[in-house]
Parts: sequence; C-alpha cells; structure tokens
Amino acid sequence: MNDDNLQMDLMSGIAAFESKHFQKALTLLSPLADSGHPEAQYRFAIMLQNGLGHVKNEAQALRWMRAAAEQGMALAQHGLGFMYLHGECTAKNEAEAADWFRRAAEQGLAGSAMTLGLMYEQGLGVEKNQAEAKRYYELAERASQ
Repeated sequence: MNDDNLQMDLMSGIAAFESKHFQKALTLLSPLADSGHPEAQYRFAIMLQNGLGHVKNEAQALRWMRAAAEQGMALAQHGLGFMYLHGECTAKNEAEAADWFRRAAEQGLAGSAMTLGLMYEQGLGVEKNQAEAKRYYELAERASQ
C-alpha cells in the first residue's frame, strides 16, 4: 500500500472514529496501528479501553496507548498518564503518571500541564512543590490561549 492509500485509510479511520462508527474505524485503524502509526494506535487504544467496536481489552489498550505515547504523541502520553493516575488498564502508579503528563505538558497539552500542576500541589506521585504547581498552571494557561 502506498503512502497516499495509507493516509486515506488513516483519515477515513479517524473520521469513522470521530463519528462513532467504531466497527469501521477498527477495520481501518487496526492494520495502521500494527504498522506503527501513532494516530491509529491512540484511537485503537481508546476503542479497546472502552469496548467500542470491539470487546473491551485493557491489556491491549495499555499496549497501544504506550506504543503511541513512546512515539511522542502528546494525546497518547496524556492518556497513558491518565491510565496510571487512575489505575485504569494498569496498576495505579502516580509517579509514572506524572512522568507521562510531564512529557505531554512539555509539548503544549494544556490538560496535562493542569493535571501536573494539581499533582505538584497535592504531592501525588511527585514531591509537593507549590512553585512547580504554579509553573505548570501557568504553562496550562499559556497553552490554552
């Protein structure tokens, strides 16, 4: 399959995902996820995590979310942080969550910066640090403008 066909399948798969046609999205995105495409991996993870178009599979959801996150996709890094923070699809690990939120925040994801600010304010997975909390709150504010 050439790059144009891959891009078309990705765009079609994302459109199907966004319009809640999960079975079609699964068919289009699954091979792209297998071939290493982070956008496809991220959405595939969400479908597996929530049982959308496929039986819920937390282990595979974690695998695909991590695959996309490790490739630097900020939304997947945030998603992986959320999984660790709340113990969804994996054991709860607030320190690991903070690491993934930090990576996403450094890429300008406001929600990750805000979450990390809260974690520093409350001492969740990180040493309590009001200065760091303030820094991440300000980063979140700049990112959301």
